[in-house]
Amino acid sequence: MPSIPPPNRIRSESKRYHRICLVQAFYDFCARGKLSEAIDSLQLLARKGIRLDTRSLSSLLHTCGVLESLQHTKWVHGFLKFTGLKRQKSFLYNHLLYAYFQCGSFSGARRLFDRMHVKNVFSWNAMLSGYAKAGMMKEAKSLFDKMPERDIVSWNTLLIGFAQNAMLVQAIKFYTHLRQLSIGYNQFTLAGMLIACVKMEDVGLIRQGHGQVLVSGFLSNLVIGSSIVDGYAKCGWIGHAHALFDEMQIRDTMSWTTLVSGYAKRGDLYSAHRLFDLMPEKNAISWTSLIAGYAEHGMGTKALEVFAAMMKNGCRPDQFTYSSSLCACSGITSVKHGKQIHAHMIRTSFTPNVIVLSTLVDMYSKCGVLDSSKVVFQVTTRKQDIVLWNTMISALAYHGSGEEAIQLFEEMLRVGLKPNEITFVVVLTACSHSGLVDKGIQIFESIRNHGFVPNLDHYSCLIDLLGRAGRFSEVMDWVHCMPREPDWQVWNALLGACRIHGNVELGKQAAEKLLELEPQSPTAYVALSNIYAKLGQWSNVEKRRVQLMVNPISSYLDVENSPSWVDLHNLAEKLPVGALLSFI
Repeated sequence: MPSIPPPNRIRSESKRYHRICLVQAFYDFCARGKLSEAIDSLQLLARKGIRLDTRSLSSLLHTCGVLESLQHTKWVHGFLKFTGLKRQKSFLYNHLLYAYFQCGSFSGARRLFDRMHVKNVFSWNAMLSGYAKAGMMKEAKSLFDKMPERDIVSWNTLLIGFAQNAMLVQAIKFYTHLRQLSIGYNQFTLAGMLIACVKMEDVGLIRQGHGQVLVSGFLSNLVIGSSIVDGYAKCGWIGHAHALFDEMQIRDTMSWTTLVSGYAKRGDLYSAHRLFDLMPEKNAISWTSLIAGYAEHGMGTKALEVFAAMMKNGCRPDQFTYSSSLCACSGITSVKHGKQIHAHMIRTSFTPNVIVLSTLVDMYSKCGVLDSSKVVFQVTTRKQDIVLWNTMISALAYHGSGEEAIQLFEEMLRVGLKPNEITFVVVLTACSHSGLVDKGIQIFESIRNHGFVPNLDHYSCLIDLLGRAGRFSEVMDWVHCMPREPDWQVWNALLGACRIHGNVELGKQAAEKLLELEPQSPTAYVALSNIYAKLGQWSNVEKRRVQLMVNPISSYLDVENSPSWVDLHNLAEKLPVGALLSFI
């Protein structure tokens, strides 16, 4: 007959199981991201005299960082001090640094770092990583220079930080300096270098990078191989991109998408679509690359067909998908399909970002439904981004509502939003289209008050504004006082104004200047030919017409293949409304 254990042993076993249950509950709360419950559990453990090891506490700090909860991060920091762990090893403080940075408390992370009694290379690297991810590269470089000891992680962190924060020349120089040292490198070093090369779109650098990757034996790395494919594609070397893609032993969805996007961006939609059909798996980025390619190259109907197929396949659109699809609707002026896409976003409780909202405003405007553009702008709560305001002002300008556009511009200034250079372009365009000359000049002269120097785009708008009003003497005064030589946009604007008012002499000068800058522009040839005809200079008329036929400007004058308004309308009608509606 088995003996009954003594009461003391039973109580001991019960306490042990209870302790295990409490600790397990803490782990479960951390794993599920329930910070408040995890902290309550931690307090209970402390009251019962149960102290968790550093790895358990680091798990809690990691969760605080992932959920970006500064309040809980500070509480855990205070708890560590209160429970006598203030002299804890640097391992735990490194996780505290991570949590502070993830929560956006850079000053909190710096104060903690400065007070740490023991700092190892991981501590320095944690600070470096935090600064780099926050785009604080000046602080990161200063910290890097002060490091008593650096490893390859330190170098890679700064290199990738430079590349990801658009400090591309510094990234290449930093990589070159690293390779001159005898500390070695790894796949992350090469990945950082390639990020910079691809962003610079310098095919010479990409080829050098490709060669170094090949020699070092990292070409089989999926991320590195895909980066080189992306670089060649962005530089227009699509043949090299495809050849390298064919050599890749392992391909994921992103590598396929990279090549599809490369073909789509250069306008080879046939190859892009054929490659897309061969993809073993497709995601939202893959579908969007093809949709965007069709939309950008004037094939809006085809873009919407792909969007419909995407919906039919159950792939959930993202922000870029909606933006590209709405651009396609604008391109074929199909408000019916634009409304369907808008309705789908509402039905699925999709939260559009500023780019999608701006594209929505632009779509309704381009389709002639300005009131809907206004409604979208008015009801949105995301009016902190200048892009949305610029789009709405541009929509009003497009419809000739210049005074309303200026009122919106002034309202934007009243709410404290800072304009950018594009803001002044769209406001000046609104003044030009509505004949608000004096107001336009006043706005042009105020550009410097907002911290900008007028560029050629602003001068082009001003020339167009004055030219449309027939104030040609003022036009030439402004042309002569421009900080740079006028570009083709300036002369084209002046040529258009001369055509409106019949200013033959000035129109001749503008057309000749335009031909010097844009020798393949048919606009200048036709305008100059007509001007010579008005002056009775028939030999010059014949000369320009011969040049028009001989010069390689067929891409501008493909009259037979250029779609008329009726053609565009028919294209939109080919894709029935139900084609989208049946899938969403």
